[in-house]
Amino acid sequence: MIETLYATGVRVSELCGLKTIDVNLEAGYLSAFGKGRKQRLIPFGEQARDRVAAYVERARPILLHGRIREALFVTSRGAAMTRQGFWKLLKRHALGVGIRKPISPHKLRHSFATHLLERGADLRAVQAMLGHADISTTQIYTHLSRARLQEVYQKHHPRA
Repeated sequence: MIETLYATGVRVSELCGLKTIDVNLEAGYLSAFGKGRKQRLIPFGEQARDRVAAYVERARPILLHGRIREALFVTSRGAAMTRQGFWKLLKRHALGVGIRKPISPHKLRHSFATHLLERGADLRAVQAMLGHADISTTQIYTHLSRARLQEVYQKHHPRA
């Protein structure tokens, strides 16, 4: 779930609402239903595809104990993962790898957008992937990107 969240930038409610039919592992995209039940297609990379495929093949059947569920991500009891359940899971994993700073699913969404923009992604494409109705909401991330560019310039340019 963590890999999927970072790889796609979906909202945590969208992540928890994913159904098995919403993910196309072969083509490397998922169909998210955002605010107002608007559907959008979001690509994801090989690493996320491999992690989700491994989960679907190995972990999910164990969690379901033979039950059938539409939800892609399920709990150990076989129920659909909730936003609160994922939040706890994320915090537990963060502590397990030594992250002591506050972390939230939304921070991974921010990281997704910021990293795309820092590597040259088109603002409109990021807007579409995030499901923002207004471009000004997405432009918040350009400020973060400009700050990073300023930092790089100051550190590396001989006339800074």
